Amino acid sequence: MTKAGSAPIACTLNPGDYKTRLAWIADLARDALRSQTRCDLQLELTYSVDAVQRVREMVRKEQDCCAFLTFHLEERPDEIRLTIKAPESARGAADMLFAQFLPSAEARAGCGCC
Repeated sequence: MTKAGSAPIACTLNPGDYKTRLAWIADLARDALRSQTRCDLQLELTYSVDAVQRVREMVRKEQDCCAFLTFHLEERPDEIRLTIKAPESARGAADMLFAQFLPSAEARAGCGCC
């Protein structure tokens, strides 16, 4: 688990790398995302177990560029569960932040907010 400290609410990727990263995450979501649940400032994503290496890579990369988010990865025999938490100071951007972890169609349709 990684903890968001007092990191600024900003992605550190340049525009070209950001666009590439979003496409890579969308591919992962389309290929392996089984479910997603959003409750306020927390997004829980469940991936198929065969995507474990890709999910680990995503978390590692996202920790570097979005240090203000907290990631908790739980590897189970039948699924990979990733919980992402945004700090209160990111409340205004939470919808946009969390949408980037969903396939494009789901991001446009909205999330399964509790």
